[in-house]
Amino acid sequence: MSDFSVKPVLTGDRAVLRPFTEADAAVMKEIIEDPEVIRFTDESSEEFTLERLRSWYGSRSDQPDRLDLAVTDRATGELVGEVVLYEWDPKARSCVFRTLIGPRGRGRGLGTEATRLIVGYGFEQLGLHRVQLEAYGHNPRALRVYEKAGFVVEGVRREADLRDGQWVDWVMMAVLDREWASHQGRPGLNALDPTAR
Repeated sequence: MSDFSVKPVLTGDRAVLRPFTEADAAVMKEIIEDPEVIRFTDESSEEFTLERLRSWYGSRSDQPDRLDLAVTDRATGELVGEVVLYEWDPKARSCVFRTLIGPRGRGRGLGTEATRLIVGYGFEQLGLHRVQLEAYGHNPRALRVYEKAGFVVEGVRREADLRDGQWVDWVMMAVLDREWASHQGRPGLNALDPTAR
């Protein structure tokens, strides 16, 4: 089991995950301020100034206990979001996963591929046993991405948060190393069907 100090470049068919730099702050500010991102992420009481985001994204490569990677479109190099493995527990060999994809990255499979790339790296290179997440129950797009990547619903925290005057659920999901080994992030893939993705 290694720590998270190595910040790899992970390349898929559609997405490239790479370490963040200070230069990514302006684009990430736009993404973080996108209404859909705001709707489906936990509300922060802090203001995300450009200076603060420069400091944050500029320091991601120095963090040995978490892995924050920029999601870019392989064809254009455009930054479209982020994926993160954090809250690393070395004893339990587990961590938490989160992602956010901005409007220019949605609906093209970039989020699904980015999820598979970083979670696969966590299991195959970092020796993780478990990767878990929580997502809002009213975010079907994210829940579908996580299911396609092999995450299994473990429970629901009912009406756990008040958003825009409505009570919303938190869905808890996880994937284990032995599950990942059997499906490589594609649990529904029929080996006899070459067109299945």
